[in-house]
Amino acid sequence: MADPKGFLNHGREVAKTRPVGERVRDWNEVYVPGSLLPIISQQASRCMDCGIPFCHNGCPLGNLIPEWNDYAYREDWQAAQERLHATNNFPEFTGRLCPAPCESACVLGINQPAVTIKNVEVSIIDKAWETGDVAPQAPERLSGKTVAVIGSGPAGLAAAQQLTRAGHTVAVYERADRIGGLLRYGIPEFKMEKRHINRRIEQMRAEGTKFRTGVEIGRDMDAMKLRKRYDAVVIAAGATISRDLPVPGRDLNGIHFAMEYLPLANKVQEGDFVAPPITAEGKHVVVIGGGDTGADCVGTAHRQGAASVTQLEIMPKPGEDRAPHQPWPTFPMLYKVTSAHEEGGERVYSVSTTHFEGDEDGNVQFLHLVEVEFVDGKLTQKPGTERKIPAQLVTLAMGFTGTDRENGLVAQFALELDERGNIARDADFQTNVPGVFVAGDAGRGQSLIVWAIAEGRSAARGVDRFLTGASDLPAPIRPTDRALTV
Repeated sequence: MADPKGFLNHGREVAKTRPVGERVRDWNEVYVPGSLLPIISQQASRCMDCGIPFCHNGCPLGNLIPEWNDYAYREDWQAAQERLHATNNFPEFTGRLCPAPCESACVLGINQPAVTIKNVEVSIIDKAWETGDVAPQAPERLSGKTVAVIGSGPAGLAAAQQLTRAGHTVAVYERADRIGGLLRYGIPEFKMEKRHINRRIEQMRAEGTKFRTGVEIGRDMDAMKLRKRYDAVVIAAGATISRDLPVPGRDLNGIHFAMEYLPLANKVQEGDFVAPPITAEGKHVVVIGGGDTGADCVGTAHRQGAASVTQLEIMPKPGEDRAPHQPWPTFPMLYKVTSAHEEGGERVYSVSTTHFEGDEDGNVQFLHLVEVEFVDGKLTQKPGTERKIPAQLVTLAMGFTGTDRENGLVAQFALELDERGNIARDADFQTNVPGVFVAGDAGRGQSLIVWAIAEGRSAARGVDRFLTGASDLPAPIRPTDRALTV
């Protein structure tokens, strides 16, 4: 363990963010570079000798958190990164993007602010890249078996890296023009600079993984032809069907899914556009959806120079402390102020959109809403609360409903779906088609990045066992495992 009195002697400190006025003028990460390292050893020392580390239950990866906290406290960065990589292929992704269910399950969090696990994690991996401790791990010998991975998000990349290191020849197929899936085009640069993805891709290439961009299985290549070409296939295509809002005026110009809006902003940072085809510049922006994707739209709109930004959420405003029905160590629904919310805008809770209003040219101008409340467990409109707000750009960030079923992938494989529209799989993550496996949101439904990586690692074990009869690869979760919630 770390300092046995660390949690008594030190309070919680988190990464410092750059001033709002500075960071909204660029797309760099919001945190002050290097601000964590001077405090991180002290913060790691707050990890207590809790006996049963419930942080392991909060994290599906089974991260060895007390162990690498101890190494970080002692500033043994080499050992820390080895323990970190023992369970997580991409800690620089999770350390920046995960909402940290491990911290919600931290034993110290019962009556004190939890250990800054996420900050310790990202400090360890950033230090490892800086010192050159992250090196390719090419297999000692090849198995002669081939695997195709469909999708290059965190689940697909994790599965591909595990299987490559096991000695199989792996090719990753990505329908976009660059590798990374939602990490590349769904996550704004200010949350995670894409250089972190690029250097992982180079590591994987050096290990032997092949990448094929601009190929959509189902449209550009028949799925069963792909199956015949490879000994096994892993589907990690994500849950990419956005939840729509079927109200009058939905067809007006200026109303877009978040995943239409955000990728174009990222493509500007990649150099594909001088200015995004969809921009918030000078417009009154309304973001429908109160989750992380909605916050990403808020931060993007700020940087594009929006006249105003309003975020709408149909649910009531959460409390700042755990509710009695969400006890430790579950992941609670709390009022969260992200870096994007710090930058301005208005957040409105308990409202529902009734319709949109446009101008004579078919462009959205106003959004009409009404306050709602729960009555006998049902969401009900409150009479007399109708009003309209300016809306010249609307982004729909209300989550996702399942994997793409229009591109032919599901039909060509003749895949069975579960009751939620996800691709069904057995205990080894194998679908009803022999040799075809599924990992990530395509099989689980919309989830967190840590669950995606855990799924990719677990599915890789199933594939390895299918190909060789046995496997030493780790499988941190089962397909039926779920987050620690109530």
